Amino acid sequence: MVHKIVLLPGDGIGPEVTKAMQTCVSATGLDIKWETFPVGEHAIKEFGTPLPEHVVGAIKKAKVAIKGPISTPIGTGFRSINVLLRQSLDLFACVRPAKYYEGTKSIAKNVDILIFRENTEDLYAGIEFEKGSKDAKKVIKTINGLQKRQIRPDSGISIKPISVFGTKRLVKHALDHAVRTKRKKATIVHKANIMKFTDGLFLKIAREVAEEYKRKIEVEDCIVDNLCMQLVQRPEYYDVLILPNLYGDIVSDLCAGLVGGLGIAPGANIGAKAALFEPVHGSAPKYAGLNKVNPTATILSAVLMLRYINEIKAADRLEEAVKKVIKEGKYVTYDLKKKGDKGEPVGTQQMAEAICRKL
Repeated sequence: MVHKIVLLPGDGIGPEVTKAMQTCVSATGLDIKWETFPVGEHAIKEFGTPLPEHVVGAIKKAKVAIKGPISTPIGTGFRSINVLLRQSLDLFACVRPAKYYEGTKSIAKNVDILIFRENTEDLYAGIEFEKGSKDAKKVIKTINGLQKRQIRPDSGISIKPISVFGTKRLVKHALDHAVRTKRKKATIVHKANIMKFTDGLFLKIAREVAEEYKRKIEVEDCIVDNLCMQLVQRPEYYDVLILPNLYGDIVSDLCAGLVGGLGIAPGANIGAKAALFEPVHGSAPKYAGLNKVNPTATILSAVLMLRYINEIKAADRLEEAVKKVIKEGKYVTYDLKKKGDKGEPVGTQQMAEAICRKL
């Protein structure tokens, strides 16, 4: 069977790690037809926009895409292409596993956590008003007329929408997946003690949805700051985490840190009609073209992709090959080399080739 998959190489190290990923996926023997498109800085040079409409259209048609990291200007410039893609394709669930692999520089060995992050709402919805702008002044005036606590006139404003609809579909998707994959427990994460009408709504709706699953899986809730402490002290207590957008972004990086860093952190963005897979790490432009960086996160993102398209055996074989190479420690990049490992670190493509030999 031929699988048509859109590939967005991205910026910085993106083309290198996606090339390594393609090498490994091809080695599984699957028949993949890649449709490659530039986005981000490369697309601006060619099309005058970081996210051309035809790219979104191609993903909608193929229904499956995988991408490398894309640079996002900090503070100024265009908005995150990652966020735009998720919103344009309504990819409401960001799924990020944090799993221990023997041979990594992990600070915890008993971690196998699956994170479900709401992907379209919260402070990442992009509803912002710049300090001093006409719209910001209007928003501040309106809000100041509604409450005693006043917003300072020199403020920038971000709006945090959390809806019944958005929460319900995320929690249902997360619990369906957890039950199907025989997970034992799910934890709803929030700050409802302070933000009673946003996080409070998230918690209320999540609890209502969880009632439908009470005979299938244990569901609890935890305040986000307490969760962060607990994850460091006893990560083995947690199995599935369900979070609003911002907390999900932060906590997923924390969990990646527990198991060895972003270099081994894969991600999936799932919607009703399409899915986009990507490593969690950034574009690291200073390493671009050096054949130096770790391709594992992108390869493991491809593992998630293969499971999504129901190529389970190929996905399992590829993940097992990655595990073997990391455990041996011989053909790994500099960040995975530990004291006592044989040989010098290898490059991005050389590690991919070592993984292929284990398939």
